[in-house]
Amino acid sequence: MQRRSTRTVMIGHVAVGSQHPVVVQSMTNTDTANAQATIQQVYDLWQAGSEVVRITVNSMEAAAQVANIRVGLDAMGCNVPLVGDFHFNGHKLLQAYPECAQALAKYRINPGNVGKGSKRDEQFAAMIEAAIQYKKSVRIGVNWGSLDQAKMAQMMDENGKSANPLSSDDLMREALIQSALESAQQAVEWGLDPNQIIISCKVSNVQDLVKVYVELGKRCDYPLHLGLTEAGMGTKGVVASTAALAILLQQGIGDTIRVSLTPEPNESRTKEVIVAQEILQTMGIRSFTPLVTACPGCGRTTSTYFQELALQIQTYLRNQMPVWRTRYPGVENMNVAVMGCVVNGPGESKLANIGISLPGTGETPVAPVFVDGVKTVTLKGDHIAAEFQQIVDDYVKEHYQNDMAGSRMESASQVDTKKSIPIQAVNH
Repeated sequence: MQRRSTRTVMIGHVAVGSQHPVVVQSMTNTDTANAQATIQQVYDLWQAGSEVVRITVNSMEAAAQVANIRVGLDAMGCNVPLVGDFHFNGHKLLQAYPECAQALAKYRINPGNVGKGSKRDEQFAAMIEAAIQYKKSVRIGVNWGSLDQAKMAQMMDENGKSANPLSSDDLMREALIQSALESAQQAVEWGLDPNQIIISCKVSNVQDLVKVYVELGKRCDYPLHLGLTEAGMGTKGVVASTAALAILLQQGIGDTIRVSLTPEPNESRTKEVIVAQEILQTMGIRSFTPLVTACPGCGRTTSTYFQELALQIQTYLRNQMPVWRTRYPGVENMNVAVMGCVVNGPGESKLANIGISLPGTGETPVAPVFVDGVKTVTLKGDHIAAEFQQIVDDYVKEHYQNDMAGSRMESASQVDTKKSIPIQAVNH
């Protein structure tokens, strides 16, 4: 396995790189000038588990609200670091709004659109000077949709004269890598500490992303931010992002990740956080929330009861995590099994911390519950869902209780830990 970066970069209080855990990042899609909407969405992303949140800073109105957004989040007890996403006019905004420059934990700079011609170095330098002045980290974020055209033209000319010219795809990937590394080197020459730099080279094709980052990992020791840009909507976006990130993470490449999903109409922005967490957790890299094992169903499970119970328990566990992650340390490693018939039900249930084997079609209408491999009770009747949820609650309190943290969280909790989604009793 290729090693990850040995450097540590601080994004506010969040450490990135070296031996620190891979960090989950997300981005708002609100108008940053609308401070209240942005505060709420950042808070929701943070509650879902995002450890860094990026916001668009594209106008004077947006820059003027960044400090207010930071104050509003702090008042809500949300200390998530904010990253400013700058394009085209970042140098002007950072200079004109010092309170914005101070409130942000990191600046995202795209070398492809920081400026053209002779103005590029001047405008890029202004942003680096702000990062130095306010002691902020910087992400040099190259994107193939906005690659530096002057750089690309120069490389095409040189490639045309080469005895062994690169293919167009190879040339594009090389341009991305060179743009990122040369920009980082330029920032260092201007005085930015190398331990304030994170690099990304985003593309929207899985194989291209893998090739770029494998090569990038060989050429530098900066922490790398992973993400398949414009991944898409629904299952396409989830599958593409998972395929790309999993290949790289398995090789030890990547220090922060974002899953860039296009939300479906009225879909929560927090889905991208959940997918990023589940990629890391299913690969055994980090744990974020208890996992629910459930069978896919077959002709033995014509009732949807086990599906409804699995969904209820999975939703319930995730909803509790804003409180549980502090109150019950270690609970994120818990496994729960909700199985639908006798074939694999008892076996899978025994392997989980808590498991229930619901009756399949034609089976006796009882549901044995296993706790740490031992059958403790058999549930039946109309209240199986509520009784099983209570068993889960009791197990968490018994096995993961942190008395000091629990007492601190009792008054602060905004989650109704007794709330459940009603499920109609299965009709056998």
